[in-house]
Amino acid sequence: MLIGAVFAWWSAPFVVSMINSPDNPARLYLPWDWRVLGFGLALTTVVTLLFGLTPAIRASSVRPASALKGGDDPHARRRLMHALIAVQVAFCFLVVFAAGLFVASFERLSNRPLGFSADRVLALDVIATRPQPSSEWARVAEQLRAGQGVDNVALASWPLAVGYAQNSFLSIDGAPPGPTLAYFLRVSPGWLNTMKVRLIDGRDLRPGDLYPGTAVVNETFAKVYFNGENPIGKSFEKTYGNLHIQNRIVGLARDAVYRNVHEAMLPVAYVPFDQVGTTGEALGTTAATLLVRTATEKSLLLATTLRKAVAQGRPGFRVSNLRTQQEINRAQSVRERLLAMLALFFAIVALLLAGIGLFSVLDYSVLQRSREIGIRIAIGAPVSNIVRLIALEVLQLIAVGTSAGLRVGVASSRSLESLFYEVRADDWAMLAVPPAIILIVAVLAAAGPLLRALRIDPVRMLRAN
Repeated sequence: MLIGAVFAWWSAPFVVSMINSPDNPARLYLPWDWRVLGFGLALTTVVTLLFGLTPAIRASSVRPASALKGGDDPHARRRLMHALIAVQVAFCFLVVFAAGLFVASFERLSNRPLGFSADRVLALDVIATRPQPSSEWARVAEQLRAGQGVDNVALASWPLAVGYAQNSFLSIDGAPPGPTLAYFLRVSPGWLNTMKVRLIDGRDLRPGDLYPGTAVVNETFAKVYFNGENPIGKSFEKTYGNLHIQNRIVGLARDAVYRNVHEAMLPVAYVPFDQVGTTGEALGTTAATLLVRTATEKSLLLATTLRKAVAQGRPGFRVSNLRTQQEINRAQSVRERLLAMLALFFAIVALLLAGIGLFSVLDYSVLQRSREIGIRIAIGAPVSNIVRLIALEVLQLIAVGTSAGLRVGVASSRSLESLFYEVRADDWAMLAVPPAIILIVAVLAAAGPLLRALRIDPVRMLRAN
């Protein structure tokens, strides 16, 4: 119990440290008080009594005459142990199977192509005391662009993959608005280059382009609204009541994650940050994001300098939040990272316990069958026969436990499908990994009892019996 308490005290901070991101560390407060210790002590005592009661009752009911004759059924105890170990193997399979699904989900989500580069990008959320025209925001961007260690700066309504969205139904060639929503993001000229979103055809937005007026769209936009044809030079309309806002497409860009890394690529139109009203007057805004691509990999080293540059460059502007784009991306996969780390941790614990259980049962089995093994060796049984005798017992336990765990795992995974990303429980790779891992653990667990069996002295066994 003391070892378990020490393990729990060590393991909780360890798991949290594996989940933490360096930019946004998590804090987990786990106070040790009498309630926690009392609950652990009570639960451990109850479980120990429950599992120890049956052997104690059986031992107290043994008849001396029967014991002297070898017992009523010398194999009954082994069958019970084998059943318990099979259950443990089934539970281990279930935990390892779930861990494999969660780890694969996190790995595939983390390696999903985003369509833009988050390396060396800082996102500065800036607010103004009153609505400011785009020209003032452009001056703030120029102030930062002139700083040391800055490669490029661009403006946007918000960063990519932050969860925000602006959408509308569109009308193409005067037709009624379609059923599919289009998504919009106001960006400044050079934003594509700053975020490394590749331009496929046409041109980028230029100084002087206005919204409404021009737009750069992504590949999914072209597929959804123009059947995959080249959209350059074509137009679309947004309708707000009686107001029709027309935009001409001047560029086609690669798909990039817009709102959430879990989503499929959305039809997105990148429109000029410079926005005008219905009468042509410039419209101001009170909030925007400055995206700064730095020359150094350690972008956060420039955080203080950039904050000061924003405040000193133009009065009335201040930075309300500063994050790296990588931090924003990681925030999208916090759930998957948490589930993967916790599942992996408990899978290792389950494998360790299963290995200990297999070792104990096999070692006890060898001890019980020492005379039988000694006689086999004495009459010339080859080593392969002894190995087969032990291995067959291991394989039977694994086969029964794995079969039960497989059925329970596949059935229970259906209720967890919403937590997976591009992973299926019936994928052969997912199904093949747990048995392979359990087999490796079983081989390691069986190595000690097998060596003990091979070292039995047949002469001593025959003399002792």
